[in-house]
Amino acid sequence: MIKTKPGQKLIITIVKKEKAKRVIHASTLAGAQGGTTFFGKGFRMDEKKRFLGIPVEREREVILTLVSDSIYARVMNAITKAVKLNRPRHGIGFVIDTKNVSGINHLIGLGLESMQNESKEGMPLKKQSLSYDLIVTIVNKGDAEKVVDASREAGAEGGTIITGRGTGIHEKAKLFNILIEPEKEAVLTLIVKKKCNQVLKAIEQGARLDEPGRGIAFVLNVEETVGINHILNNQMKDDMKE
Repeated sequence: MIKTKPGQKLIITIVKKEKAKRVIHASTLAGAQGGTTFFGKGFRMDEKKRFLGIPVEREREVILTLVSDSIYARVMNAITKAVKLNRPRHGIGFVIDTKNVSGINHLIGLGLESMQNESKEGMPLKKQSLSYDLIVTIVNKGDAEKVVDASREAGAEGGTIITGRGTGIHEKAKLFNILIEPEKEAVLTLIVKKKCNQVLKAIEQGARLDEPGRGIAFVLNVEETVGINHILNNQMKDDMKE
């Protein structure tokens, strides 16, 4: 089992097709050693799935960038500027603390405390009113839509379906140190913590994960997010109604 180096953070950036090169270029100039890109399909809660009877698919690219604590704020800032994550509909980015991680068995999130202070690299990290989890669901090819439908009905704002880039029939890709064979699909669902359990339960039922061979789902703690202000605004409106 491969262990990651202490003091590492995983930046996950989800952008429109053809924007991954900008993310990689910006992160490299900021000190990152590179990244891994996956193809994906995005969905939002308020969008139509078909137009004139034709399925509508929003192509996305997902970039995984592993960097040290000492430069992650600088790299995150560079990515945000390069692909304009601070503007609506330009994509999202979020950070997972990989400190003391062995595979995916133990993930220690630094929590909101780390967002209250300005980083050493000079990038102010704003305190957020909401905290998030990332639900990762890996299923057989063709079952990702079941995960999407179930999570949407349970209150998820959106998500991304990904497959490995450039994997052949005899090759295997890895996500969070888990082998993903070409016939598998992974769904990334960023969800407000208080909704996580209900969405996870809905995914389990909708994709029948309790049956052998159907797939797996697990939850990772998210430390920081960029590009999801609309979710915060919607949540504030819902809280006011309550």
